[in-house]
Amino acid sequence: MLKDQQVAAVLPAADIARARDFYRDKLGLEPENPDATDNLQYKCGGGTRFLLYETPNAGTAKNTQIGWLVDDLPAAVEELRAKGVVFEEYDFPGLKTENGIATTPDGNSAAWFLDTEGNILNLNTMP
Repeated sequence: MLKDQQVAAVLPAADIARARDFYRDKLGLEPENPDATDNLQYKCGGGTRFLLYETPNAGTAKNTQIGWLVDDLPAAVEELRAKGVVFEEYDFPGLKTENGIATTPDGNSAAWFLDTEGNILNLNTMP
């Protein structure tokens, strides 16, 4: 039933105005509902979407919550760094970043960063 349907992510934001500024200024995204005050809806490539909604529960997840597929990960990381995005450094068994980028055993590359609300976001490529 769901295998052919598009999916959309939902992210929490403790301060929707602060989150709007981050997604606009750092990631270059504008909400489709610019006059909204309690949620922001964003459209990305291929008709994919995500929603930011205001809640005091923001920043409590300890896992990646949304990711973007990019063609050139090092270039995307450098472009976002130039806008002030700080990439996480990890050193776990099976996952170690170097200069913010990890190469996984299956050949994928990925990088993670936090938004202003504490949500873990990532960029990744597929081999």
